[in-house]
Amino acid sequence: MIGGLFIYNHKGEILISRIYRDDIARNAVDAFRVNVIHARSQIRSPVTNIARTSFFHLKKSNIWITAVTRQNVNAAMVFEMLHQTLALMTSYFGKVSEEAIKSNFVLIYELLDEILDFGYPQKTDSGILKTFITQQGVKTTTPEEQTKITNQVTGQIGWRRDGIKYRRNELFLDVLESVNLLMNSGGKVLSAHVSGRVVMRSYLSGMPECKFGMNDKIVADNKDKDTNAETARKKTNSIAIDDCTFHQCVKLSKFESERSISFIPPDGEFELMRYRTTKDISYPFRIVPLVREKGKTKMEIEIVLKSNYRAALLGQKIEVKIPTPVTTAGVNLLCNKGRSKYKASDNAVVWKIRRLAGLKEAQLTAEIELLPSSENKKWQRPPISMNFEVAYAPSGLKVRYLKVFEPKLGYSDPQTTKFIRYIGRAGLYEVRV
Repeated sequence: MIGGLFIYNHKGEILISRIYRDDIARNAVDAFRVNVIHARSQIRSPVTNIARTSFFHLKKSNIWITAVTRQNVNAAMVFEMLHQTLALMTSYFGKVSEEAIKSNFVLIYELLDEILDFGYPQKTDSGILKTFITQQGVKTTTPEEQTKITNQVTGQIGWRRDGIKYRRNELFLDVLESVNLLMNSGGKVLSAHVSGRVVMRSYLSGMPECKFGMNDKIVADNKDKDTNAETARKKTNSIAIDDCTFHQCVKLSKFESERSISFIPPDGEFELMRYRTTKDISYPFRIVPLVREKGKTKMEIEIVLKSNYRAALLGQKIEVKIPTPVTTAGVNLLCNKGRSKYKASDNAVVWKIRRLAGLKEAQLTAEIELLPSSENKKWQRPPISMNFEVAYAPSGLKVRYLKVFEPKLGYSDPQTTKFIRYIGRAGLYEVRV
């Protein structure tokens, strides 16, 4: 576990020093300053080993925050704790800077005592810590407040406080997906996956419980196993999720048994879940490249861009980046949609289309003049890359239902305004030439 935590300024001066275990000596402070902060060469790795001591460090503006240990610890857990510590300080006193740390050093020591116990990470949620740690120190609480604090620390709903009220109960759900694709020039998919997020904004009064359902393949397969046409249609429209992670508010037991996502949402914006899928992906665009080399000083590239989504949808913010040889002297461009421009600094033609309807085609022709070269080295033909935004989920994910229940305040699903939006974007979307 973590033996100590130090915070330095950009000069290497120690601002905060907290040692949790006896195996970390005071000279560890100087070792990090000499070997990392004052190092002549640039330190690229976030983990530095000095004399059998591991230093896990982050730099934020002019501040270094470092966790020290002599044991074989989980590196991901240590960095998560450091990021949570920085986020916690930001929530208490805003921007994390040398002046802010000096002004709030008493508060920081109080927080460090709560965050880590003998080197083991504990609570890092600002909503819970703010109920009993204030700028002046530990707050004197009444028995009622003490009961409330105990329920938040040990109970089920530490991410949401009581007494929230809104004039209108609204719930916004965004399905945000990034399509990653590598395709050869013949149209064969070499690798592809979709990384998705379900982001919600909750403006609901009281302590509501929400239920969210999607067309996961397991959901469809757990329905009635009849062979009629309706069941077959449902299974065809379902998706297979390879892996997913949830926000801490989700009741995992219900998801495993019923495959429904039941949760009490935090107030405001939060990420409900992340998922990844690799099967039955709907690729929004198809790029058909054609390269003709006309001798050693001329080349012609023809690109056909096809939209594969429904005609009622529009693709937006479309940008196709077509690489050109290093010896390019000039480019003549002709396109039937959008605008195109040759960027010599990137050795690429950038083709931008503001909007493109579904089941449409756009074409670009580039006549490239090349400088004569004595080298016989062949052009490697880097892949064509693309960015876009479309109003549907390429994985095929659909929200089957989104329900809200609040028995104490007496409102339910019909009294809640809900908005659902699907956005598909390009991740690493490339086609080989």
